[in-house]
Amino acid sequence: MSGSGERRSGAFGWRVVAAGMFCCGWAGNQFTPLLVMYRRVGGYSPLTVDAMLGAYVLGLVPGLLIGGPASDRYGRRPLMLGGTALSAVACAVLAAGPLGVGPIFLGRMLTGVAVGVAMAVGTSWVKELSGAPFEPDASPGAGARRASLALTAGFAMGAGVAGALAQWAPAPMVLPYLPPIVLSLSVVALLPRVPQLPPGRIEGPLWRDLRVPTAGHRRFVRVVLPTAPWIFGAAGIAYAITPQLEADRMGDWQLVYATALTVLTLGTGVAVQPIAKRLDSVSTARGAMAALGLVALGTLMCALNAGPRSPWAGLAVAIVLGAGYSIGLVSGLLEIQRIATGRDLAGLTGVFYALSYVGFLLPATLALLSDAVSYSVLLFLVAVVVLVCLGVVATNSRRHLPQRSGARHAALRADVQA
Repeated sequence: MSGSGERRSGAFGWRVVAAGMFCCGWAGNQFTPLLVMYRRVGGYSPLTVDAMLGAYVLGLVPGLLIGGPASDRYGRRPLMLGGTALSAVACAVLAAGPLGVGPIFLGRMLTGVAVGVAMAVGTSWVKELSGAPFEPDASPGAGARRASLALTAGFAMGAGVAGALAQWAPAPMVLPYLPPIVLSLSVVALLPRVPQLPPGRIEGPLWRDLRVPTAGHRRFVRVVLPTAPWIFGAAGIAYAITPQLEADRMGDWQLVYATALTVLTLGTGVAVQPIAKRLDSVSTARGAMAALGLVALGTLMCALNAGPRSPWAGLAVAIVLGAGYSIGLVSGLLEIQRIATGRDLAGLTGVFYALSYVGFLLPATLALLSDAVSYSVLLFLVAVVVLVCLGVVATNSRRHLPQRSGARHAALRADVQA
């Protein structure tokens, strides 16, 4: 493969893979603003709807933890191809929601698998295509930023389009799921043309690959781990807890307001990508510290607004937490890409995302405790915990830096296949 050919294939390739991540993110987050619709149109109880939302995790965690190591063994292409196709299938199943709760639960679980694969496998593949030999002129960290941008944009677009269709279009339980089906199938047609590095020659059963030794790296444990749960924890506070607090103020506009908060949170995440790029440093954890600081600030703002419940203050909370979410996601991906070896990059990426999604348990946890303690107090305590994590990261900001291996990257560059 010539140098110019490699560069062209890299530029084409990362865009197609990023498009697949965008589609899976769209399918995964479109359900969030529809919770109000399922309660109003479907007549489901809050408990049933919360269970539908939770079914997503049942597919997400296996997709994250198995998809990454499987792609290290069998290659990125077949796993990403299957994940993107499964995203379309999951949306088709969800569109059968008027038949009952069964298709909704199944569709949510399948969507989780697809998003898990997109996160673990797609992020790793975009990173590899955004460097030598495919795109040697790409700036350091370009892969992490591109993957984060694609996923966040998909989350935002899916929520925005689905919320709008559910509010104003006919067949609100069916029509929102049709656009991502068309988009996902279009990307599936292009993925076979994307180049990949050859998979590792790994012997033994696949279950052994589920062990990711670099997850025990001190940098991962003391910098990435304290940051990860607050990435999607911030998103959960912004577009799950905040609309709940404002519900009685919005009347018939609850769905529109929930959609606006979701889009604003994730749209802010897209907008701050250049800031996340400048914050990254190979010798400090300033990106993670900035993210935790913003999450603590946004959580405190939400706590102070839990009493007056101003919708405008809720929008400000979404902006601050959206910035914290995005900077935390980018800084975390860059940290693990420096820590991981070539053979466990996707595996460690999966572990990182699985830990990040722990944050989505926060809204349910606070709802469970809210009968005994007010949301103002609970959110204030959450802000204190975030600040403790910030202290841990700050203490280890310049410690346990991973060693860079030029020989490893040179070996990868020499062993490329189209």
